[in-house]
Formats: sequence, C-alpha cells, structure tokens
Amino acid sequence: MSETTEKLHFVMVHVFGHGAWCWYKIRGLLEASDYKVSCIDLKGSGMDPSDPNTIFSFQDYNKPLIDLLSNLPRNEKVILVEHSAGGMSLTYAIHRFSKKIRMAIYVAATMLKHGFVTPQDYEHTSIEAESVQQQHFIHMQLDLVLL
Repeated sequence: MSETTEKLHFVMVHVFGHGAWCWYKIRGLLEASDYKVSCIDLKGSGMDPSDPNTIFSFQDYNKPLIDLLSNLPRNEKVILVEHSAGGMSLTYAIHRFSKKIRMAIYVAATMLKHGFVTPQDYEHTSIEAESVQQQHFIHMQLDLVLL
C-alpha cells in the first residue's frame, strides 16, 4: 500500500450482551493485513462502565458509535460491520452519517423491513430484543465453544 493510498478503516460493532472483545480474531487478521480497525463497546456493554440498567433509549445505547462517527476526520469514511441484533445500530448509524460510511456489512444481522425506523419496527424490535436477551446465555455458550 503506498503512502498516498488511504488505509481502509473497519468499525466493528457487537450484538446485545457482547462487547468489542467478540471481534478479536477478525480484528487481528484485518490489522495483520494492514487495515485500520476500531472495535467499540456500546454503552453498558463489554468494558464500558455504564450500568445497563440506566440505559433507557436506543440513542443512548448507541452513543459510543455515534461519538466515533462524529469525531472522524472530515473526509474519512469507514466500513461498518455488525452482526445479529447489532444490525439495528448499523441502520441507525447509516441514517445519521451516510456521508461517513463507505460500506455497511450486515453479518447475519437484523435489518429493518423498511430501511428506516417506523412504529412497526419498534414493535417488532422490542419483541426481537426480548428473544435475543432470553437466548443470550445460549448464544454466549455457543460463541465460547466456537472460540
């Protein structure tokens, strides 16, 4: 890669109940291939010290992602990667920061039916989020087995 070529920047965002740690294998591979990688903890997740019981809005939960995108250099664009229910955060970020996103990658992720938030999406999302939280323990066990 020449010095004048822009280094691609991947921003990895986790699913409910996980943290930035879940991307450690992929992060290592991407960085070894000379890509820039940012793995963030959404509010109340991973190493973030916020008490999850104090997060009452989707906007508050996504604050670390919004802060990262807000503070990017003016002409920098990122590749957002999210999995599972994290796809809702990806769609939220796309609508707020479309000019800062080079590409969005949904890895087996939740996608909003209409591509934007509607009252019906909130109804469906809350049901889905409850299912995700109920199955969280099973998913964590599977993730640990796969690691």
